[in-house]
Amino acid sequence: MIKTLWMAMRPQSFLISVVSASVGTSLAAMQGGIDWLAFLLTVLGVILLHGGANVVNDYFDHRYHVDTAEVSGSFGYESRVLIRGLLTPRQVLAIGIGIYALAIPIGLYLINLRGMTILLLGVIGFITGVCYTARPVALKYRALGEIAVFVMFGPLMVSGAYFVQTGAFSSRVVWISIPFGIFVALVLFANNIRDIGFDGPAGIHIVATLLGGTRSARVYQFFDMLPYVLIGGMVANGMLSAFALLTLLSLPPAFKLMGMFRRGVPADADARTANLDAVFGGLLILGIQLERLFR
Repeated sequence: MIKTLWMAMRPQSFLISVVSASVGTSLAAMQGGIDWLAFLLTVLGVILLHGGANVVNDYFDHRYHVDTAEVSGSFGYESRVLIRGLLTPRQVLAIGIGIYALAIPIGLYLINLRGMTILLLGVIGFITGVCYTARPVALKYRALGEIAVFVMFGPLMVSGAYFVQTGAFSSRVVWISIPFGIFVALVLFANNIRDIGFDGPAGIHIVATLLGGTRSARVYQFFDMLPYVLIGGMVANGMLSAFALLTLLSLPPAFKLMGMFRRGVPADADARTANLDAVFGGLLILGIQLERLFR
């Protein structure tokens, strides 16, 4: 049962939350020391919000008959507990609510540490996660899914982690968060391109179905390169040090992904994109810490 609950959360996707929270915390370390307890609680909190959203979204996708046995699904078949009949829809919804509830004590601690701004960030994360697929909003079905994911895993999560450490926001942090928002949006976009043949007939209006397969692949390739251009620009204008160019070491897997999209969308395109986000993020964190060490 524990394994089934864990699979329902799609833990393979949690790395992107950890990366975004870690980048924000790493940038905060430039201003002073790190509150490690606050950092660990921030990571756990965003994982719970992420996991809760994954479970609740699976419930609504199943309820609206969007997710079927023919659709490959995000991060593989093994996490699709509803399609496999491992849990009932009512159980899945209860699990999602329970996961969200587990984030409340963490939120209360961080609110006590940094004030009501944390509550606002948490509420935004919760509402966006639920409304991603829940009607009548259903951001995913209105071609707004990529935008929502970009904001949540980019500016909101990176800046939120920075705020937990410093008690302030920074326009510099928002700019640096943009590449991570792009990569996570591409995780969703890659999944949607792969599923065009299922989402289109189901009447789901997403960016991939509106653009079509060929144009969607080109858009993916463009945005796959954009984070590197943005980092180069931020280094050029002094927002980041030259150490940030370590991110260029992740170009080989990025080029490999682009080549795959020229031939067709790989079955694990979402997982590969998430891994690219992790490598890119790890290299940027290393660059930030080297800047901190040698400044």
